[in-house]
Amino acid sequence: MYKNKTFLAIIPARGGSKRLPRKNILDLAGKPLIAWSIEAGLKSNYIDKVIVSSDDDEILNISKLYGATTIKRPLQLATDTSTTFDAIEHTIHSVEQYDYVVLLQPTSPLRDAKHIDEAIELLEKKSAHAVISVCEVAHSPLWSNTLQKDGDMSYFLKDELRNKRSQDLQKYYRLNGAIYICKTNKLLEEKSFFLRENIFAYFMDKKISIDIDEDIDFKLANIIISSI
Repeated sequence: MYKNKTFLAIIPARGGSKRLPRKNILDLAGKPLIAWSIEAGLKSNYIDKVIVSSDDDEILNISKLYGATTIKRPLQLATDTSTTFDAIEHTIHSVEQYDYVVLLQPTSPLRDAKHIDEAIELLEKKSAHAVISVCEVAHSPLWSNTLQKDGDMSYFLKDELRNKRSQDLQKYYRLNGAIYICKTNKLLEEKSFFLRENIFAYFMDKKISIDIDEDIDFKLANIIISSI
């Protein structure tokens, strides 16, 4: 609880993952990937409950061992076409009411309790309805473009960018997938954490913004953890 407001952390974790099979329970630096997010939520000063939603019994059992409350997700909400919001909505309607929902994706293991608490404090400071974490992009999208099949680059860069240094370009940011916070009634109303108004960014460092989707991401996370 923070400033008399309650916070429910939800960690959605399907059993199926095509690009990195069983990624949510793969061993990352001595514990299952999902355990990193569970522990971050439980160590937060403001999170009132941490719930793992999954269709997979092994994930649910491991999550219980690490202290999370678990909810078995219906199979129809765990298909390749199911959305994260589907799982979030099911969880919200399965428990008592909380003022805010905090989405902690298990693929962001380097996000910790400090980041969660700072994002919640930002929410209060801004009197926001939603806060979402971002980080600076590694490479400016201004240096990106589409290409024809023949690879012609004649118009790849705009003229004003031809002799620009990377440090002189405008900064761009991307969603890093680590933290999504939203007022519960607004989330259910708009069916998205991306509200139309009163939403702010929580800035995180690029190094801790890894989002594990493929084997290379997993290996990189191991290297970063070992160097911290």
